[in-house]
Amino acid sequence: MSSPILIVDDDPVQRRLLQSAVAALGHEVVIAKNGREAIEQLSAPDGDRFALMILDLVMPELDGMGVLEKLPEIGRSLPVIVQTAHSGIDTVVGAMRAGASDFLVKPMSPERVQVSIANALKLSALEGELARAKRSVAGTLGFRDIIAASPAMDRVIRLGERGASSSIPILIEGESGVGKELIARAIQGTGERRSRPFVTVNCGAIPDNLVESILFGHEKGSFTGATEKRIGKFQEAHGGTLFLDEIGELPLDAQVKLLRALQEGEVDPVGGKRPVRVDIRLISATNRDLIALVKEGRFREDLYYRINVFPIRVPPLRERREEIPELVRHFTARFAAEERKTALKGVTPDALSLLMRHPWPGNIRQLENAVFRAVVLADGPLLTGEEFPQIAAQIDAAPLEALPPAPAIAPIAFESRIVAESTPLAIASPSPAAIPALTPSGDVRSLEEVEADLIRLALRHYRGRMATVARKLRIGRSTLYRRIKELGIAEEQDDEALAME
Repeated sequence: MSSPILIVDDDPVQRRLLQSAVAALGHEVVIAKNGREAIEQLSAPDGDRFALMILDLVMPELDGMGVLEKLPEIGRSLPVIVQTAHSGIDTVVGAMRAGASDFLVKPMSPERVQVSIANALKLSALEGELARAKRSVAGTLGFRDIIAASPAMDRVIRLGERGASSSIPILIEGESGVGKELIARAIQGTGERRSRPFVTVNCGAIPDNLVESILFGHEKGSFTGATEKRIGKFQEAHGGTLFLDEIGELPLDAQVKLLRALQEGEVDPVGGKRPVRVDIRLISATNRDLIALVKEGRFREDLYYRINVFPIRVPPLRERREEIPELVRHFTARFAAEERKTALKGVTPDALSLLMRHPWPGNIRQLENAVFRAVVLADGPLLTGEEFPQIAAQIDAAPLEALPPAPAIAPIAFESRIVAESTPLAIASPSPAAIPALTPSGDVRSLEEVEADLIRLALRHYRGRMATVARKLRIGRSTLYRRIKELGIAEEQDDEALAME
C-alpha cells in the first residue's frame, strides 16, 4: 500500500482536479481544505504517514508559507510541491527557501503533476537513504528506519523497543542474512547509549589464536608479533554497545574468559598485569541452535544463560513475504541512484511476482544482491523478469508444490520512505491472436492500427517482458518504448489492472 499524498487547497474545483490526477497515478489521496486542516493532519500521531504534500500558497486562515514555516515546529519533514496562480520570481524563491521541493503554476497539466510527484518522491527516497546511513554511522539508527510490513517483524520491533529501554543482555537469533545487525543497531540507537560506540565483532571470522587479543587486547611483547600495545573490542565499546555476531563460533577457551568479563565487568588483556574495568551493553547474535551446541558440549551452558536473557528471533524472509515489495522498492531506488540509472523508474508485476515466489535461502542479503544485479542489467525504465534469470531458473526447476501461489501484484515505482504502487504500464485485455486487416466496413486498416494491435499481442504473449518483445519484433527496446507511448498503449488499462490499483 502506498503512503498517502496530502493535497491542501481551498478551491474545490482545483482539489478535485488534483485528486483525480494523483489518484490516476495509483496514490492514495488525503484532502485538507486549508492550511489549518493540513497542520492538524500532520500533527496527528500518524502524521508521518504522508509521502508528499501538494500545497496551495494562497489560502484563508493559514496560507501555504505559514504551513511551510510550521513544519519544523511540529517535527514533520516531507517533500512539498507548492502551487499558485502567481509565478513571480520572489514567490518561487521564498517557497524554495522555506523548504518546498518543486513549484507548479496554475493551471498545471496532469503530465506536469506526474513529473513533479515522481521527482519529489524519488529525491525523498534518496535523501531518506542518505539520512539512514548517517544515523547508522552516528549510532542513532532507530526502529522507524527498518522496513517492517509483517506481523512477525512487528513483534520483533516491539521486543527490540522493550529491550532498548533496559541494559539487559539481548540475544538475536535468526538465519544468515535476515538483518540481525540492523536490529542490534536500532536497539542501541533507541536506548540510552545512542550516539555512543557501537563495536561489531564477527566471532566466526577471528582465528582461534587471536580471539583473546582481539576481544580483550594485549600488551606490547606479550606474544610473537605483538610489537605494540592494542586495546581490545571490549575497551573500544566502553560506554557503548558490543555486538558479538555469530557468538556460537567462539572457541571454548575464549568462552570462559568472555563469561568472566561479562560477570565481573572487567577484562584481562593478554600480557597485562591488572584487569581493566569496562562498561558495555552486550548484544549477541547467532544463526546456530545454541541449545544443540550446549548439548554437544561445544558451547558453555553457563555462558548461554548469561547471554540469553532477552531473546529476539528474527524470522527468515520466506516467513514474511509481504515485505518483499517494500524491500525491492528500497533496493531498486538505492542501486538506481548509485549506478546512475536515471531512467529506471520501478518494477513490473511479473518481476515482483517472480521474487515473491522465490524461497530466498539467503534472505534479505540474497534479495539485495539479486536486485543489485538486475539494476546493472536493466536497459529500460522498469525491471522485468528477464533481469532476474537465476531466480527464474530456480523457480522453473522447483516442484510446483514447493512454491507459493503467484500473487496478484500491480507494478511498483519509486516513492517516499522507500517507494510505492503505481501503474506505469498496463496491458490490454487478452484477445484472439488474429489481427484483422480490414475494418468492419470493409476498408483496409491503417499501418498504425495494425502495428498497435501487433505490439499489444506481443506484450500479452510474452507477459510484458520488454526485452523479449523487442527482440521478437526485431526492433530496439528504446524504439518499443517510444512506439508504446506514441500509440497510446501505455494509457490503456484492462479490468484486471484497474482492480489492482
